[in-house]
Amino acid sequence: MAVGTVAAENAANAPKLTFEELHDALRQVGEERYHHKHPFHLLMHEGKLSRGQLQAWALNRYYYQSIIPLKDAIVLSRALDPSFRRVWRKRIVDHDGDEARNGGILRWIKLAEATGLDGHRVTSGDEVLPATRFIGNEYLNLVRTRPFLECVASSLTELFSRDLITLRMEKLREHYPWLASGLDYFEARLTEAPEDAAFALQYVFDHAATRDEQESVIQALRDKCDILWAQLDALYFAYVEPGWPPPGAFRIDAKSETRDSRGSRG
Repeated sequence: MAVGTVAAENAANAPKLTFEELHDALRQVGEERYHHKHPFHLLMHEGKLSRGQLQAWALNRYYYQSIIPLKDAIVLSRALDPSFRRVWRKRIVDHDGDEARNGGILRWIKLAEATGLDGHRVTSGDEVLPATRFIGNEYLNLVRTRPFLECVASSLTELFSRDLITLRMEKLREHYPWLASGLDYFEARLTEAPEDAAFALQYVFDHAATRDEQESVIQALRDKCDILWAQLDALYFAYVEPGWPPPGAFRIDAKSETRDSRGSRG
């Protein structure tokens, strides 16, 4: 029997992970693969990004923010359990807002404007990197095509986001004080993300009937971490090193960089 076949059989026959073991396995994925360790974020947290590089980040990240409600709507459209839908639809309101409050999308536009960008320029999406568009759309494809349990599991990067957001807010205030008026998005996610993660974690534990399905949950989280990492790879290549934005993508204003370099770098 081939080695790969034996390994697959052993995995299939392995006992299910307990809740704590599954949680630990997911946390390990985050420790290894979450984008808190990406060089672009490390530069941000060290105060080494210019205003123009932060503009490029805010503009491109907006595209990802704008598809999150679409992603969650796809998940809702595939959910057969009304009790699941009642909880999950909160995510759409969190990002789109409602009559009572602004959502995450408007808060992100406020952050982009704090970098000096015009809001309409950001929301048009005309200047996002091709890789940003491709990677974001790939996330939509994931939740359209993968088994439902994996779609839910892909959201579990929220298990790690609170720690990153807490650090990011501290470092943005320290190194880029001119961004202080645009941090409402992160403030809201400090409570929204843990609530969402707790529900999704319990759901995947309750509905993964076999060890194989638990392993598919862990793999879905790896794939989502890869999506987030790849977004930053594209930003780093285009705006840090070697600094080659493709035709049609956002260009950093060199004159503005020179004039604003002291304030931009903290």
